[in-house]
This record gives sequence, C-alpha cells and structure tokens, in this order.
Amino acid sequence: MSLLAPVDLPPVFALLPDAAVTKYLSRGIQSGLELPPQVALTRACVAYDARTAVRRQTAPVRELLDEAMGRFPDDRAAADGWLAPRLHATLRMTRAEAADSRLWNHVAMIVAPDYVVWRHKGADSADGRGIATAARFSGLHYTQTFSRLWWAAELFRDGEDYGPVVTACRVQDVLNTTMRLDVIDHRPTAQAMIRVIGGFLDAGIPRPGDHVNAFSAAVNAAGSTLMYDVLAEDVDPDADELLEWIEAGAGEVADWDRLPEGPSDGRVRTAAVDALLPLFEKLRAEAPLRQRPSAGVDEEGDVPVPAPRTSGVVLTKPSDFV
Repeated sequence: MSLLAPVDLPPVFALLPDAAVTKYLSRGIQSGLELPPQVALTRACVAYDARTAVRRQTAPVRELLDEAMGRFPDDRAAADGWLAPRLHATLRMTRAEAADSRLWNHVAMIVAPDYVVWRHKGADSADGRGIATAARFSGLHYTQTFSRLWWAAELFRDGEDYGPVVTACRVQDVLNTTMRLDVIDHRPTAQAMIRVIGGFLDAGIPRPGDHVNAFSAAVNAAGSTLMYDVLAEDVDPDADELLEWIEAGAGEVADWDRLPEGPSDGRVRTAAVDALLPLFEKLRAEAPLRQRPSAGVDEEGDVPVPAPRTSGVVLTKPSDFV
C-alpha cells in the first residue's frame, strides 16, 4: 500500500455524491501531496442496505489495486488490462448498479485516491506539479479511473471470457474513444470491433491509437444508417445466470495470475460476429487517419483525441439499464 493510501479503510463501499467530490477535491489531492478529508467525506456518504453491503467489501478491491501498482511500476497503462477483468470479477454488480457514479466516487476519494494519482497523474513541469484531472476522481463512465475499467470489462467480455477485454485495454484509445459509442452496447458489434482491432495490433501497425480512433468513428457513422442488430442479431444475456454469479462472488478476490471467469450469461453467437466482420474490415481499411498535431499533449502524455462524430448518437450511458 502506498504512503498516501487511506489508513482507516472502511469495511464496505458506500455512495458518495458528486457534490461532495466537487467540494473537497483540491489540487493537493490531485497531485498526491495530501489525502482527501476522510471524515468529512464519510459524513456525506449514503450507506448501502445490509443485503447489498455483503457484496460491497472494500478489502478485496484494495488488495487488487495494491497488487496492480506493485506489478506495473514502470508501465501504468499496462495495469488496465490486468486490472479491468479482475475488478469486474471482484466487484460484481448489475449494469444499473454500476451506472451509479456515487460508488466510483467512493472508491476514488475514500478507498483508493492514491491509485487515481498513481495511474493518471501527469508529469511535473516548470509550471507546477502534475495532477490527475478531476474527471479521474468523479466523471463519466469512460473517464473515471475505476468505472472505465469496470465498464471496459462489462462491454467487451464475451460471456464468461474476459480475453477480449485484455485486447481492448492494449491501446488506450479503445477506452478513451470506442467506449463512448452507443453501438458498443450491441454485443456482436463490440466483439467484431475487438476482433478487427486485435488483428492490426498483432500486425504491429504503427500508431495503433490513430487507427482505433478512425475505425471507431467509421463504425459509429455507419451505425447511424445501418442497423447492426439487424445485420447481426443478438440474444439477450441470461439475467438469472448473472444474478447467481453476483451472489456467488461476495467477498472473493479474483485470481492474480490467470484470468477470472465472468458470468455464464451467454456468449455472443459466432455467426453474428462473422456477419459484421467483412463490413468492419472494409470500414477500417477506408477510414481516414486524423492528422496528428505537432504539439500539445494532455497531462498523461497522450495526444488529445477529439470525440468521434456521432451523427446524433448519445455518448453517455443511461442510468437505468440492467
């Protein structure tokens, strides 16, 4: 555990409102020079009911985060692919529960603010000490430090198989850009995109992030006129299997040395993915690459990526889906 990790870890997670994060988040916290005010933040929290609290234990998640920092001291981005499936398999919940930003606020501000700084702090400069941006503590599902990993695992897993999640996390632009698209909620689309992305990653194409962004924009634009769910029909996941998996994993820590197994709620039909692959390969080949600017990087050393053109697609997740 890092020197600026909370000393008194609460036994269970709680719900911390966005307003409390806004009130107490300071540049000192963002730079890792000080801890968030734990007492004041705890007073602002809303507790889970007793039944839910059983599967909201903080210790297993904290152990995972400490292990990730120990395993990837020199390559922080590489921690994402290791941590995402294990966080998902340890912190088990429905999509509706995961859509509540107050949980992720609690993880970031009370359970593991040190991890947020470790993973997302920018480099120090002549103008001052680097910081992790406020959105990494409390932000949208594809920006906040922990929700982005949980959602990456949820959106890109193929039933119990987390292998596609590891592929998705190999390039940051999948999490930064592709996860914003509503078309990713269509499971065959998500799996077909990862198949295409994995192919050019394995081929060693230079600047893979630029290809991911161009490809994602092309798939999203095509999705405004093509109905992917008609081209590749999906079946609804088995909700009962998901709930059984959630209940069975209370308090467990995912295996550190092999991929865990997700819920057996149904894998994507191979025929559905195969139906999309020719179109997606064509879109990838024809997608124009953006011109990389000669200057200007964000606080993590990444060139800022403009959001893909959405053609009316809303990029934020609804809060009430299961």
